[in-house]
Amino acid sequence: MIQYETSAGELIGRRFSCRSFDGSALDQRQAESLRDFMAALEAPPFGSRVRLRLLETPFPDRARLKGTYGIITGARAMVAGMVPPGGQALEDFGYLFEALVLRATELGLGTCWMGGTFSRSRFATLAGLEPGELLPAITPVGVPARRPTVVDNLFRFGAGSRRRQPFERLFFDGRFGSPLSRARAGALEGPLEMVRLAPSANNRQPWRIVCNASGAHFYLQRSALYDRVFGAIDLQRIDMGIALCHFELGARETGLPGVWRVLSGSAAEEVPAGIEYVASWVVA
Repeated sequence: MIQYETSAGELIGRRFSCRSFDGSALDQRQAESLRDFMAALEAPPFGSRVRLRLLETPFPDRARLKGTYGIITGARAMVAGMVPPGGQALEDFGYLFEALVLRATELGLGTCWMGGTFSRSRFATLAGLEPGELLPAITPVGVPARRPTVVDNLFRFGAGSRRRQPFERLFFDGRFGSPLSRARAGALEGPLEMVRLAPSANNRQPWRIVCNASGAHFYLQRSALYDRVFGAIDLQRIDMGIALCHFELGARETGLPGVWRVLSGSAAEEVPAGIEYVASWVVA
């Protein structure tokens, strides 16, 4: 079970995508805390073998981090994540990698999910990618710069990361087409709001959740091309893993019992075209 000293809801609200850092290296306590957290992580919902590795880089102060196409400035450490392909490995990857991102946030460190804007060949070598593994994403880790760079500001504006879909467009009451209001959500409101605030590729927010008496059923609403551009690395499936992580953290904090299950068939009737079932939080 993922545990933090700080409320997960507070960490989710505090996290932001940081691309400019102050050039300082991680101190020993921060590095050890991250490694200890990674070592203590339990198996993700679907049992995939996810490897997370902290890479402390020797780049000089204020240097642009080689292999990130000039996007990351001043970072002296990175975390790389690796997983074998198959099954729901990418959802598992997103689940555990986001857990690590929130731990870094708790330590006062900045991070930035990077699934496409980095050189996979360079970081595969640095991270020691094993045969048969994928390198779906990396994140810089460090102290945020006092002033973000122009590139940082452009990315934030372009991604619209401060804009989120309304609650009723993402979550449904019993079936698709029936929006779930906050008032009707009851004990699910907190966990669902944590999902609504989750990061996703280009802020597409691909998760759609149908809630009924048996639990919360997660679906992926695809955006064009995301399953083609990066081949075996499907960024929107990683986004779904992030959503699962946020929901579970919210459920644990609010005392909502449940377990992850992949149900046979679809958990909801009349699923619209272009929407794929992923998993369900089944009320225990």
